[in-house]
Amino acid sequence: MQAVVFLISAVLAAVISSSAGYQFGPLCCSNPTNAIRGSDIFGEGRFGASRGSRKHGGVDIKCEDGSKVYAPLDMTITRQSIPYRYGTKTAINNGIAFTAEGMRFKLWYIRPTKFSGTVRKGDLIGTMLSMQSVYSGITSHVHLEKDPKTDPMHVINTQDTAANRAFCSSRD
Repeated sequence: MQAVVFLISAVLAAVISSSAGYQFGPLCCSNPTNAIRGSDIFGEGRFGASRGSRKHGGVDIKCEDGSKVYAPLDMTITRQSIPYRYGTKTAINNGIAFTAEGMRFKLWYIRPTKFSGTVRKGDLIGTMLSMQSVYSGITSHVHLEKDPKTDPMHVINTQDTAANRAFCSSRD
């Protein structure tokens, strides 16, 4: 049964990837395959993971504190987006909202290079803020949220991991 589920998942991922017409690039070269944060003392990074009385509305893509953050697609940055209300957790309370491929996203826990304008896939868009200064022991990550809050993995799964690794190798 597991083999059948795996095969169906692989076929669907291939169909989605080939029909999308775009490939999601690496957000951080410390994680060129955009691996999602697993379980740690603060929870899980997958879409829909429990957050007490609510569900996680995005995915947490592992990224080392201080890493350069790159545009994963050709995109238009539309505004600043902050994850926490009332100035809490100021060390990581920054990010952007952007559109790409007809979809809307938020990307949090970065110090953006700008809050508006168009950028090309692979352009530097910011620096990863220090998650450890706020959540000591968490797996550091950027939070990617699709608007409306639906699982963004179908977008991330369009990536070409070999191309992403090559992109990051050229930046070392």
